[in-house]
Amino acid sequence: MIDLLRTQLRPWGLGILGLISLFALWWLLMALFAGDGLSALFTPQATLLSLFELLQRPELAEHVLVSLQRIGIGLALALLIGVPLGLLVGSWRNLEWATTPAFQFLRMISPLSWMPIAVMLMGVGDQPIYFLLAFAAVWPILLNTAAGVKQLDARWLQLARSLSASRWETLTRVVIPGVLGHVLTGVRLAIGILWIVLVPCEMLGVSAGLGYYILDTRDRLAYSELMAMVLLIGVLGFLLDATARGLYARWSHGAGR
Repeated sequence: MIDLLRTQLRPWGLGILGLISLFALWWLLMALFAGDGLSALFTPQATLLSLFELLQRPELAEHVLVSLQRIGIGLALALLIGVPLGLLVGSWRNLEWATTPAFQFLRMISPLSWMPIAVMLMGVGDQPIYFLLAFAAVWPILLNTAAGVKQLDARWLQLARSLSASRWETLTRVVIPGVLGHVLTGVRLAIGILWIVLVPCEMLGVSAGLGYYILDTRDRLAYSELMAMVLLIGVLGFLLDATARGLYARWSHGAGR
């Protein structure tokens, strides 16, 4: 029992040790290279103090919720586009050959390079942000879904045909459950990309969100708050990734039964 508990707690302990080491390295770098009074605003002590003060402000929760809403809508759009396309590409070899060069070409274009064009075509507001987020997130979902379809066990498809299952029944009972793990992997990768793209996207003239708040702290010369916002963005991104990993682990555990 003790050995089992020790085995389960070891990853947590090592993870906490890694975070402590990161903060120690941050403190050491500030102590070695801080050459003026301005650098003292970026120390771990000043940042944590500013973060504690920020967490007590009600407007911060509004900015966080707005950003999370944009993440949710962008991810939903990417799922609506990526999953059906991935199912088609993975199940139809000719379509895969026809679309792979175009998809790989578009995937390698940074979503942020579309920012000026999105603003010119859609104006300032949430619409260009949704477009950029969906564009960034659709590729890992599409490609992982297609890979999942190609890795389906052909015997399950043969069994479905032998039982005279309709295409809809085959899709909902065999294909989608079989590729769900790959879709969740794509979702986890997409969330990481979305969180990176979100902050610069929210600098497109909107009046709420974490990216907007970063610009606001810069304009107010509140540098310790700016560093606290950077730390908060990292914490929120870590929690989002942990949630995605938890969903995947739960699905994998349930599928293995």
